[in-house]
Amino acid sequence: MSKQTRRDFLFLASGIAGATGVAGVAWPFIDQLRPDEAARAAGAVEVDISAIEEGMSVTVKWRGQPVIIRNRTKKEIEEARATPLEELKDIYARNANLPDRTQATDFARSAGEGRENWLVLINICTHLGCVPLGQAGRYNGWLCPCHGSDYDTAGRVRNGPAGRNLAVPPYKFISDTIIRIG
Repeated sequence: MSKQTRRDFLFLASGIAGATGVAGVAWPFIDQLRPDEAARAAGAVEVDISAIEEGMSVTVKWRGQPVIIRNRTKKEIEEARATPLEELKDIYARNANLPDRTQATDFARSAGEGRENWLVLINICTHLGCVPLGQAGRYNGWLCPCHGSDYDTAGRVRNGPAGRNLAVPPYKFISDTIIRIG
């Protein structure tokens, strides 16, 4: 056994006091790196969709990005369902609510069972980050006017330089008329 001396105790005590002092001085600098209340509140947004009629869309802001919520018509849903997956440039759903390798069927891009008419998309072109125009282009979905990327009525890229489908953010219905994004 080693013999502990008063010097050992003082050495240990001063080391602990020094570490505590450094932590006390560093904490304000570390604490300032956390997001403020406004940024944390922007992490999720609730949207009342009760006033969105069939064939209409609204754009909301989530984490500084435009998010489209569209109440699709029966014709738009039929057109999207009729598209063979082999014709798509990107075969993956890009839906944050589903596993990564889920195929880009219309159902996988929509809000799911009983809510196939609802589409929630981040409206940023996957080519260079432009904002596509809605109900435009060859497929009557979204068209990026800057470079010509064309998306169908399910937000899947069909032609142009974009290589990925419009992303679907994490969201869920918290009631029949309220969607929480984020």
